[in-house]
Amino acid sequence: MRLFESLAEVPADFGPTAVSIGKFDGVHAGHRRVLAEVRSVAAEAGLASVAVTFDRNPLSVLRPEVCPEPLVSNAQKLELLEATGVDATLMLHFDRAFSEQSPRDFVTSVLSGALNARIVFVGSDFRFGAKGSGTVDTLRELGVELGFEVRLIDSVVAPAGGEQRRASSTWVRELLAEGRVAEAATVLGRAPSIRSVVVGGVQRGREMGYPTANLAHGAEGFIPADGVYAARILIDGTSYGAAVSIGNNPTFEGIADKTVEAHVLDESFDLYGKTVELFFIDYIRPMNKFPDVDSLVAQMHRDEERIRSVLGQTAT
Repeated sequence: MRLFESLAEVPADFGPTAVSIGKFDGVHAGHRRVLAEVRSVAAEAGLASVAVTFDRNPLSVLRPEVCPEPLVSNAQKLELLEATGVDATLMLHFDRAFSEQSPRDFVTSVLSGALNARIVFVGSDFRFGAKGSGTVDTLRELGVELGFEVRLIDSVVAPAGGEQRRASSTWVRELLAEGRVAEAATVLGRAPSIRSVVVGGVQRGREMGYPTANLAHGAEGFIPADGVYAARILIDGTSYGAAVSIGNNPTFEGIADKTVEAHVLDESFDLYGKTVELFFIDYIRPMNKFPDVDSLVAQMHRDEERIRSVLGQTAT
């Protein structure tokens, strides 16, 4: 996949193209269905398939007080977009000046200009330009004038937890905030994940027979609700089963910060300084306070049994 991080980086002879525009936060199942359609149509018409997105949620500039936490970092988003098979991604810098462009300026600079668009895919609620003044009808009028066709994207409905809803980043956030990682995976079309560097901890887990990799604060991705999870951990390109705890471990005094700790099953690694990625498979239990360390260790043994069952990993 070719990556352009500004209009200036798009070669003058690039295109013609089929384009989809969106935040693509999480690159969930709905996004991937749309981009698959873009790729299919582009291939039939001899066009390059392009995802146009932004380096931040526009709400972070326009209404920061209501801007949600992103599901993925920009780096993760680009990796996920590349995995869809699109030919290129244009990631635009969204700032106040960009937000104040007229609808015509956006179309002439980005779509008909840099990308030489022939087909543009948007949702029925698509708005663009200063104060959202551009609508789908505006885009169609400009398309007739400038030589591109506008196609509406059908909503993609996904099942999760016994309900059917339009696949959306909002729904994924709601599920993760409740620890419902398996259900979030059905909307995402993949296991939700976070990525960070392993840092030193207080080594309480090691003392209890469960050494853990402690992830640095500021992890890429949306951290699920506090609790214990069955997970997979990606280390140097290889996946291993893991037990993950999220929270401040109320059994011990003086742990104010929320932490993410992963115990790798059946393996022993020196992971300090390594970047690892955790893929959450299923929720096991909430983060509870135990009367003593022995009670906690006994529960950890039970957790391990359940996690092994979920992952299909027997003890070695």
